[in-house]
Amino acid sequence: MAKKLKGCFGKTLSLPVFFFAFAMNMGCAAAATGTPPVVPAANAQPCDLLASTTPCVAAISTTRALYSGYTGALYQVTRQSDQMTADIGLLSDGYANAAAQDTFCANTTCTITKIYDQSANHNDLTPAPPGGAAKGPGPGGYDLPAVANALPAMVGGHKVYGVSISPGMGYRNDAPTGTAVHGQPEGVYMVSSALHLNTKCCFDFGNAEVNNLDNDKGHMDAINVMCQGASPCAPTAGLDMENGIYGSLPVPNETAFLTDMGASDGQHLYAIYQGNAQSGSLTTTGMLPLPSGYQPMLQEGAIILGIGGDNSNFATGYFFEGVMTKGMPTQSALATVQANIVKAGYAGTLQP
Repeated sequence: MAKKLKGCFGKTLSLPVFFFAFAMNMGCAAAATGTPPVVPAANAQPCDLLASTTPCVAAISTTRALYSGYTGALYQVTRQSDQMTADIGLLSDGYANAAAQDTFCANTTCTITKIYDQSANHNDLTPAPPGGAAKGPGPGGYDLPAVANALPAMVGGHKVYGVSISPGMGYRNDAPTGTAVHGQPEGVYMVSSALHLNTKCCFDFGNAEVNNLDNDKGHMDAINVMCQGASPCAPTAGLDMENGIYGSLPVPNETAFLTDMGASDGQHLYAIYQGNAQSGSLTTTGMLPLPSGYQPMLQEGAIILGIGGDNSNFATGYFFEGVMTKGMPTQSALATVQANIVKAGYAGTLQP
């Protein structure tokens, strides 16, 4: 009997077939050995750029592929007229196939009922369950999903849709794989907007409690953007570490497409970065000491989008893409990601 070995996609291969696959698919072989595949710089996407030192443990986007080799679906929509679902995938150049959504949702309303994680961890997001701060208006106290066509934009010259969060909406995964816990280092970024914000808690993306409760200082590590003052809005970017949003880096008002980033070693230091997602480089707070009571961090590893760790679902905001990493990215690594975001070509007129 030929010796059986596991291929990198979980299939059992005979020994001769295994070596043939090894020779023909170096990306598969690299995954099997734990070494990220080498991607030409011209083709690299954010998670390719981060892979060698701080790999993505979650890669969430409704607009584009965040790995050059990703070919799966970006998100799922549900048609309200008959509750049928459709996965929205990619065009050949890695941008969302919005036309497929438009066709499927013609003459009815669709909502975004799942956002797929492009990483190998499959940390997909679905509407959030009720938490300590609030129940959602959906069945069983769940938050509502976003309306699928509420945030049209352009990226790479293609029509796409972002995620428009209003109060009562939000997404979560309380049982993810690979996210930082108990003071481990991590990074997080999202492409968002300085428009459609309010002063309420919490337009977050990142690490949160697994029980949907406020478990006190240090149990979260999520990037946040919100208004500091309602009229006019004075947006700031910071890290929501539970019972406090820290960093508070000012964001230019009326920035349509915004890059917000945070990085922490989980023990002593953190930094906030922000930039215009359409042009230019990042500004930063530089390395700051973690606040008193947050050394070390006590992250629990759940993933949230558009809400706080206890399901505080009172915020508004726009989301286009975001990742979470294993390990704390350097400023230079995040600068390369910002350059990639700018190169992607976000455009369009967004409504406040």
